[in-house]
This record gives sequence, C-alpha cells and structure tokens, in this order.
Amino acid sequence: MDIKDRYIVAVDLGTSTIALTVAKIEGSNTQIVYYKETPSEGIRNSGVFNASQVSEPLSEAIRQAENALGIKITQAVVGMPKYPIRQETSTGKVEGRGYDEDITAENVAELKRSAQDMYPLENPNMEAIYGAVAQSFSDGENFQIIENDIIGMTSDVLEGHFKIFIGKKSPLAKIDTVLKKAGIVAARKYFTADTTAKAVLLDSEMENGVAMVDFGGGCVSVSVYHGNIMRHYASIPFGGKNITDDIKSECQISERLAENIKLAFGACMPDRLQSLSEKVLHITGNPAEQAKEVTLKYLSEIITARVEEIIQAILYEISESGLAEHLRGGIVVTGGCAEMANLGILIKQMSGYNVRTGYPLNTWSSQGIEGISATSAATAIGLVQAALEEESMNCAVYEERFHTELEAVEIVPAPAAIETAEKEVVKEYAVVEEPVVEVEPVAVPEVAVPEVKAPAAAPETPAAVQEEEDEDYDPELEDDDDENAFGKNGIGHKFMIFWGKAKRKIEKVGDRTDAMIDNISE
Repeated sequence: MDIKDRYIVAVDLGTSTIALTVAKIEGSNTQIVYYKETPSEGIRNSGVFNASQVSEPLSEAIRQAENALGIKITQAVVGMPKYPIRQETSTGKVEGRGYDEDITAENVAELKRSAQDMYPLENPNMEAIYGAVAQSFSDGENFQIIENDIIGMTSDVLEGHFKIFIGKKSPLAKIDTVLKKAGIVAARKYFTADTTAKAVLLDSEMENGVAMVDFGGGCVSVSVYHGNIMRHYASIPFGGKNITDDIKSECQISERLAENIKLAFGACMPDRLQSLSEKVLHITGNPAEQAKEVTLKYLSEIITARVEEIIQAILYEISESGLAEHLRGGIVVTGGCAEMANLGILIKQMSGYNVRTGYPLNTWSSQGIEGISATSAATAIGLVQAALEEESMNCAVYEERFHTELEAVEIVPAPAAIETAEKEVVKEYAVVEEPVVEVEPVAVPEVAVPEVKAPAAAPETPAAVQEEEDEDYDPELEDDDDENAFGKNGIGHKFMIFWGKAKRKIEKVGDRTDAMIDNISE
C-alpha cells in the first residue's frame, strides 16, 4: 500500500442510520473500500438532538473502519440537516473587470461566496447559510446565461443570481460536537440536496425537468431541477420513522419490532399484494407478552395511509416550485425508504408522473462492498463525489502498525460511466416477496381484520383563530372542488390549503422551541 494514497471519509448522520463511507484515491482512480450503516440514536428530522447518543455508534463505526483498512481517520465530510430549510435569492456583482481577461470558474466561485457573505440574515445568531446554487448570470448586456457558458466569456461586468439556502446555526455546532466526541473533525459540511441529486440523477433528467424525492427516516426532501439547475428545494418533517411509529401504535408493539417488520414486510397498496395479503405475521417480542398476529394486508393499510399523506405533501411542494408542468423526467425517489414495495407505483398513481427508483450512479469501483448500491447510500456517495473536487483533502493517514497483519487492498479499475437511462438498473415492485424472517406465517384466524385508522392529523385550529393567524386564509377556497394538476392527474386543492397552513404552523412552533432545545445539556 502506497502511503501517498489519500482517503475521503464521508459521514451521513441520518435519523434511522449513520452511514460511514471510505473512498481510496490513487491518482485518477477512486475506489470505495468501506461502507457500513449503523442504527442511530439522538437524531430527529435529520438534525442532531443528543450529541452523546450520536457519537457512540459513530465512534464504534470509525474504529471498525480503521481496523479493517489499516488507517487512522482524522476527519470526515458530513452532510448538513435537511430540515428545516428556507430558500431566498441573492445577487452578486463585480464591475470594472476590463475586457482583457476571461471569466474563470474561480471568478464565479468568488462571486458565489460574495453573494452568500453579503446576504442579510434575519437573525445571524440563530441562522446560517447552508449553501447556494447559481441560477443565472449576466455580463451587463446578455442575461439568463448559465454557469457553463459564462466561463470563458470576457466582460467588464459579471453579475450572478443565486438561490440561498438558510438553516439553523445550532445543528451545525452540534455536528462539530458529535465529531469531536468521536475523535475527528469536520473537513467540510455539505448541503446535501444538490450533492445527492448529482449522485442519482441523469444529466438528461436534470436538463428536461425532474423532482428528486429523498425519502429518509426523519424527513422527506424535494429538489426540483430544470435546465441542469436546482430551482427549488423543500423538506417535509415526516419520513420512515413516522411509518414505524404508526405500526408501533396500531399493532401495540415495540419500536424495534415495528422497524424490523417494516423493513422485512413493508409494502404500499394492499390491493396489489394478491395472495400474500392474507398471510399472517406471528409477532413474538417479550416472552412475558402475548403473541400478536397481524396480516400483511393490515400492515400494508397502515403503511399506505401514512405514505399517501407524505406523497400529498410532496406534490404540494412540487406545485410550489412553479415547474409542475415541466417535469418531463418525472420523479426520482431515493433515500432509505425508496425501495419499499409499491412505493413508486403509488406515487405514479397519485401524481401522473413517471417514477423511478434512484440508485447511486457512482462510476467508481466498489467490488465486494455490501450496501453501497442501495438507495440508502445515495447521500453518502454524493458526499464523496463532492469531496473529490477538493484535490488536497485527505481524511485519513496510513498506520504501519495495522499492516503487519493486513493485505494490501487491490485497486480495481472503475467501470465506464453510465451514459443512458437504459444502462441503469431500475427496480419495480409489484408484490411483496415471500416472507423470510424470524417471524413465522401461520393460518389466518377467523376474525375480522380491524379497520386501519389514518394517522392522527395535527389538531385543528379554531376557525376564528385560523383566520387571524393566516393572512391568506379565504373560507371560499374550502368549498373549491377544482383540482390542481400535477402531471396528468393531480391532488385536491383542499390538501394544498391544509399543507400550506400546516407548514407555516410547524415553522412557527419550531422557531418558538429552538431556544428551549438549544439549552438542553448534551
């Protein structure tokens, strides 16, 4: 093993799992040499809540990677929280450049940094700029120039228009605390909306319009692309954990059992389960408790009720982007929950869009690395991909003491880049596969399957108060039966009103409780 080899270490702090990825860079060749997911604690809605709980599994994951690879990890790139995020616009401008020098990529990067630094945050003590994405440029005479075209031009004026993404400052500080407790530091923090998208989306999709849905455990994020640029971002404080909580509540079982059952048997659309729908899960948890029996149909009904609610919120956010009618690439679903059976079919049925599952499109070698091609690894791959642009970054050092017992890792040439959608493996699920887990199917008892109650909605605000709090409240809209189209079909206008109001109320409650949460001792 060459001691001059460098490593990129990426940490994805998810609500359900922590993913640790190590990539080895040898010249122009990149190889994923380690990937492991570990159950996480202390994270809510993708943000650190209890640093000590998060650092314990992360420390163990780092130790295992070091022992396996014979390296000492000193730093890592890490993803920022995906919720809550708001987006604003900012402009940067440079005049008096002269016409004797070309506009360079560094000029554009400097303008971007200036647009971020100059943006007036509402509360600098509480907020931080997570990232910025260039929307268009101008040379003083021509407008709506994309980034690739402005580079190389000569102009006395360089003006850029950017979308700024703003989140809370405290979660970033808590990430630093987690890493410190684990014995490493942050090499760089990335706003993962754009990095993850570039890890799973095809160039043709981003050019022609696509919505990437990152379906995680603590939240669901929606990134809308058109013209190869991210035009809109939104996050929803619901995800796979909410599905687990619904199973836990409805079946009266532990959270651990509910999560395992979801992963093993979770499926949307009970009508598509066919003969499997009447199969029974015989659930045995605590020996002191009476065993419970749940049909796969009942389980699917619980899951579908929550997933339909989440899909409606996703479609609302797509409509808010103003590009709902321009998404020829449809919807790409990635993240930890993306491989749930029939999820893509349900989204297509409710939206009218074409839907595919977003697996990482990494072109590096990862031979023998389990889990690296799953949708849950998309964020990790995006982090590594972004960090590779930092040519001087090295997150680990060679340790001789390990290599007396370890063999050198052979670098396998990376496969050719994926050029077309036809070369991508896209999975579709029509039915749940035969159960092969610890719980055993038994005969269906002669009892009626109880009806599934939809997950409890947020408490209704009295009409008088609602009118006072919502400036745009219009009672006449409540009787409007017209549908707004999302693709070919659409969702009801009533839900759009509901989610818009609920979203604002969630944000208000979050603002009022931030100070309380920040004062909690880690």
